[in-house]
Amino acid sequence: MELNLTKPLIVFDLETTGLDLVNDRIIQLSYIKVMPGGAEKNGNLLINPGKPIPKEVETLTGITNEMVKDAPTFKQKAVELEREFTGCDFCGYNSNRFDVPMLAEEFLRAGIDFDFAKCRLIDAQTIFMKQERRNLAAAYKFYTGHRMEDDFRAHRADQDTAATYAVLKGELDMYAPGHLDDPDRVVLHNDMDELAEFSKHNDNVDFAGRIVWKDVEGPDGKPVLDENGKPKRVEVFNFGKYKGSVVSDVLHRDPGYYSWMLASDFTLNTKQVLTRIRLREFNNSNSVKLK
Repeated sequence: MELNLTKPLIVFDLETTGLDLVNDRIIQLSYIKVMPGGAEKNGNLLINPGKPIPKEVETLTGITNEMVKDAPTFKQKAVELEREFTGCDFCGYNSNRFDVPMLAEEFLRAGIDFDFAKCRLIDAQTIFMKQERRNLAAAYKFYTGHRMEDDFRAHRADQDTAATYAVLKGELDMYAPGHLDDPDRVVLHNDMDELAEFSKHNDNVDFAGRIVWKDVEGPDGKPVLDENGKPKRVEVFNFGKYKGSVVSDVLHRDPGYYSWMLASDFTLNTKQVLTRIRLREFNNSNSVKLK
């Protein structure tokens, strides 16, 4: 099934020096840019991480320190990638939990405020795990009828990207309206808004989950609805002494907490989200004063 796109979709995968969003770095970035209408553009970059690649990562990916020593750093490619990715949605495999947060951190380290909040984030793994609960290799075999090890070399971003793209199209074929007769599974329409919503696995505001969304409750304990009939939500801290407290309230009554967080070892994305909330509250406060 061809994707029903209203804007370009970046199907991508990363290989990294490890899984720590703060300290690890990208060593390979591969993507397929799918345009409305079906045209595709492929990109595959080796990235110099600026730090040694651990031996276990070299063994897993086949990407060595020698292979990346003359490659560009992410910062050197960041402006080009921002230009390529702006205005696009994103799809990956386990991407909402790791690849998107890591890519966001790398952009911020390069001094680029790439706002993923404006993108629809579609995670083929989340769709698969909710429907079938297996890994990428099983997903590839299930949706394409091929063994992944026969078609690809695993743990290379370009190979995994191509497999992820095939899985996403297979998912849309299998769960399309009129093709699904299993009441335990969900019909999926070829719609990026619906797929992004179905891909969500948490209510995080920042990628690390230090700040989360919470429904606003009225005096009767029931959710307060907005003008569209949906529950109003507010950002709350999800850690520490203010866990469960509304972020904007904490910033008003304990302004030093903001400075402490900015000086502490939180991800750049967490600090970015906190700063946006602080600026929003400051602007709202000034707006009220002007009235």
